[in-house]
Amino acid sequence: MGVPGSIRPAAARGEPSRLRPLGSVVVVVGVIAVAVTVAWYVMPKAAPGRPAPAPAAAPAVTAEPAIVQEITRTVVYELTGTDGARNLTYVAAGGDLEQRAEVPTPWSVTVQRTTHVGDHVFTSLVAQNAGEGALGCRIRVDGQVVAERSVAGEGRQLSCSA
Repeated sequence: MGVPGSIRPAAARGEPSRLRPLGSVVVVVGVIAVAVTVAWYVMPKAAPGRPAPAPAAAPAVTAEPAIVQEITRTVVYELTGTDGARNLTYVAAGGDLEQRAEVPTPWSVTVQRTTHVGDHVFTSLVAQNAGEGALGCRIRVDGQVVAERSVAGEGRQLSCSA
């Protein structure tokens, strides 16, 4: 181990000098260069003593109100079976829920549901089997069957939705 500073620089000893990596100095200079370039593009171009030009006002756009077309759908809920159903719940007109404690089977109800053209109309029926036999449900929207199921056994829950 020598004394610090006792080694002569390579150039003084007649050896070719090597460049040392500058490390963080290069990074700092690069960051400053990027910041100056971004500021030059972002800052408004104004002559000294003269205010920067005001940005051009966007042209006024008047939008016509969207015409939303509505359509009325006919929804038919049906229950079939031999022993009836308990705790019946279905989506009625306006999207409200209707409930019945007990209904005899066969049972059906027709409701009108209004929706936007192209939108899906949500339908759902849930009931509990009142006896041992089978209990079935079917939902029709505008005459087309969209859901159909059945269960057997007392107390079994039945659910149809689309």
